[in-house]
Amino acid sequence: MATETAQPRPQARKPYLLGSIDAFQEVVSTAVILPKEDGVISVSEDRTIRVWLKRDSGQYWPSVFHTMPSTCSCMSFNPETRRLSVGMDTGSICLLFMHFCFLSLECLDEAQLYLHLYVSAAHQGRVSVVLFVLEMEWLLSTGQDKNLTWHCSESGQQLGTYRTMAFVSGLQFDIETRHAFVGDQSGQVTILKLEQDSCSLVTTFKGHTGNVTALCWDPVQRVLFSGSSDHSIIMWDIGGRKGTAIELQGHNDKVQGLCYASHTRQLISCSSDGGIVIWNMDVTRQETPEWLDSDSCQKCEQPFFWNFKQMWDSKKIGFRQHHCRKCGQALCGKCSSKRSTIPLMGFEFEVRVCDVCHESITDEDRAPTATFHDSKHSIVYMHYEPTTGSLLTSGTDKVIKVSMSADAQCSAKGYNTRWCILTKSLTQMMTLIMLRVIG
Repeated sequence: MATETAQPRPQARKPYLLGSIDAFQEVVSTAVILPKEDGVISVSEDRTIRVWLKRDSGQYWPSVFHTMPSTCSCMSFNPETRRLSVGMDTGSICLLFMHFCFLSLECLDEAQLYLHLYVSAAHQGRVSVVLFVLEMEWLLSTGQDKNLTWHCSESGQQLGTYRTMAFVSGLQFDIETRHAFVGDQSGQVTILKLEQDSCSLVTTFKGHTGNVTALCWDPVQRVLFSGSSDHSIIMWDIGGRKGTAIELQGHNDKVQGLCYASHTRQLISCSSDGGIVIWNMDVTRQETPEWLDSDSCQKCEQPFFWNFKQMWDSKKIGFRQHHCRKCGQALCGKCSSKRSTIPLMGFEFEVRVCDVCHESITDEDRAPTATFHDSKHSIVYMHYEPTTGSLLTSGTDKVIKVSMSADAQCSAKGYNTRWCILTKSLTQMMTLIMLRVIG
């Protein structure tokens, strides 16, 4: 649905910038946070894979500088196995192992990359998304050739493929049901059931008027979030089996990334204009109504400009049609002249409502359910690390920024405390073992 938007309210809290990396020649395609090592992995259009480790000075220094055969278009990292999956613009996929070298239990020296698997020509065009599924030992990928493929991550053998209707720009996978969620540039989201060597179509749904640009799956609540170039986000209730779709309108530009923090029930979204929105999903939200069709205003019965018969009979000039965002009725401009926010319906901006609905909306109904922040660079990619509450953004300015929201600082402090206690305990245990061996 098209919306008439105003500028958002100022943010309630300002994220705290932890550090930035700006030593790139080209735009960073993808980057992820290494929580335990306090580092960052990045892949760039300049064909490089880089690992950055944070030093005592607070600056990120390069530990790995690995050049790939061609431009790196996408990447995913599995922290459990330290496997790095990289897609390239030639259609090939590379799977690497990452190894960290420690001078001591408390001092990380450097990281090293080892090639594990190289899948040549997995796609006929640029790889758009790559995912490694540890439980299945699958390597899922999509490309500009409109194909979704999955390979064995050990042998590199192609297990299956599915042809989509348009270029795929988003991919998520549910381990429990083996469902793949595929978003494409037609605005459609497709759910597929993947087997070892085949797949079946479950369903498709479409609610965006623009390309699907980002997907995020929450396996706990069994909810899928989709972002689009139409500036909107839709929350699809997959597990509820009721077809519920909740719209979130809080961006003024194309949605570039979506991350869900399950422990705080917050959705983090970013757009290409640098805007970051943190949505409170721990509230009962409402579906937006379907827009009703009518040839005349459903309040004053004035004809719309295409209703020639009523215009001729009543000798009146037709008006332009509008819709109330709260009730969905088709109205003329005079009967829908009011504006209001409706946060529980996802409208954090002021939108058009009819006079009756405007009177029914209370101050409590207008209470915001999201906070707005400015990253101060045009965002290309976003990654959220839940264990530390850190948020990473890479932009068209060839800079990576790592920040932390005010809400996450307490949880991050607790995580760092636990990590320090664990490190200290391991050091003491190793000291006792060495003393016993020497004795």
